[in-house]
Amino acid sequence: MTADSATAARADDTAHAGATGILTVDLDAIVANWRMLEGKAVPAECAAVVKADAYGCGLGPVTGALARAGCKTFFVATLDEARAAREAAPNAAIYVLDGFFSGSGKLFAAIDCRPVIGDAIELAEWDAFRRDSGWQGLAAIHIDTGMNRLGFPVSEAQALLPRLRNANHGIALVMSHLVSAELLGASTNARQVAAFREIASLYAGIPASLANSSGIFLGPQFHFDLVRPGAALYGVNPTPEADTPVQPVVELKARVVQIRNVGRGDTVGYGGTWTARRPARIAIVAAGYADGYFRAAGGVDGARTAEVMVAGQRCPVAGRISMDLIAVDVTDVPPHALRRGSMVTLLGGGIGVDELAMHFGTIGYEVLSSLGPRYVRVYKGGA
Repeated sequence: MTADSATAARADDTAHAGATGILTVDLDAIVANWRMLEGKAVPAECAAVVKADAYGCGLGPVTGALARAGCKTFFVATLDEARAAREAAPNAAIYVLDGFFSGSGKLFAAIDCRPVIGDAIELAEWDAFRRDSGWQGLAAIHIDTGMNRLGFPVSEAQALLPRLRNANHGIALVMSHLVSAELLGASTNARQVAAFREIASLYAGIPASLANSSGIFLGPQFHFDLVRPGAALYGVNPTPEADTPVQPVVELKARVVQIRNVGRGDTVGYGGTWTARRPARIAIVAAGYADGYFRAAGGVDGARTAEVMVAGQRCPVAGRISMDLIAVDVTDVPPHALRRGSMVTLLGGGIGVDELAMHFGTIGYEVLSSLGPRYVRVYKGGA
């Protein structure tokens, strides 16, 4: 470590002396991931999905960094998220995936955002607001090609075609969502792209969008006019059947509260699920399932467990995860390398979000979006 970096590290330690955990988000890595995906999808436009607080990474900072990098279209889930995105990207097109609710028209108009509309009643309410208010706002039409979640059935989407003869139809985008994009050989991919291609041809002249992060890697036939990456921007592998093409984005460190000695045969944590097979040193770390470190990752005798980076070494979790605490077996870490108040790395330093998701019994999306509010957020880059 250079003198300058050591000084910076001490300054960070002082600034965050009271923090139990620090979540560092690399905005430059997010931008790099977006640019890689943009290049993969050329000539389609590459949007960005920033819902759920940009998958736990911070909606405002992430949207601002991507807007400065050239991203022109963003997708959020709610109107509250749309407001935050509008502050960060004043000139962007912003789509609200949860759609248009009765009485919400003035809220959409106030920030000029676009509902993603998925049924006839919703469309009628949006039309009525536009007619009564004179607002000329735009919307997306969501077509269900197999998810059976949101969207017009294909037959109803075809019934909407006569409205396109009206110059003021207000439809800026037609979109659908892939069911199994992360599985290269899934038969549903071929069925969905065929169904959506037919719909897109009927909506000629209106931009079309089908591919999410994983869908971008299914090939150009899935790209249409606009792609909508989300998780891949934040370091989740969009191609789980192959090595990840994206850069890691998040580093999570948590503070050691106490280091204690445990005798051979003693157990650690609730239920006594982990037994010391030798005299052991246990570091108690200030993070737990209330902070998004899932209880499922706890150490159980004889089972593979999640690991934590401690002084450059991987150390296993020992015993069940508590609401606020994790026990880690640091017996093999030199005593001088760790003390009360030291930071250990829960995510980063070679421990990726997909690895942690495996131990949590879930997916990287949920890992990131569950990262708790007690962590201090620190942002790198993004200028």
